[in-house]
Amino acid sequence: MIPDKCINTYLNGYNCAQAVLKPFAEEYGLDDKTASKIASVFGGGMARMQATCGAVTGAFMAIGLKYGFTNPGEDQDKKLVLEKSKNFIELFQKEFGSLNCIEFLECDLNTEEGQKIHNDENQRELICAKLVKRAAEIVESL
Repeated sequence: MIPDKCINTYLNGYNCAQAVLKPFAEEYGLDDKTASKIASVFGGGMARMQATCGAVTGAFMAIGLKYGFTNPGEDQDKKLVLEKSKNFIELFQKEFGSLNCIEFLECDLNTEEGQKIHNDENQRELICAKLVKRAAEIVESL
C-alpha cells in the first residue's frame, strides 16, 4: 500500500515531499534517484521556508506523474490534472484547515528555538508523518 511506503520513507529520513513522491514515482515509472532529487528542495514547506507543506507539494508531483500532460495542445489532459489537483486541495484543506507548514507546526524551523520545539514535541512523527500519510491516501484515492 503506497501510503504505508510513504510513511516508511519519511521515517527513514527523507523529507515530507520526498516521502510522498518516491513511492508514487516507483508506481508511475520515474526512477527513485530522480524522484529523490526533484523533491529534495520541497521539504519543510519549500526549502524549509514553511510555505506550502512538503507533503502537499509531493502529492502535486505525484498527481502530475499520474495525470499530467505532455502536449500543451491537449486541453482535456490539462483540465484533468487541474481537476485532480483541486480535488486534492479541497480534501486536504477540509481535513487540516491549511496547506502551510508553518500553520501545522506553529514554530519556525529556521531558528534554534523552533528546532527545539519541533524536536521536543516530536512533531516529525506526531504531525508531519500524519500529513504525509494522509496526502498519500488522498492521491491514491483520486
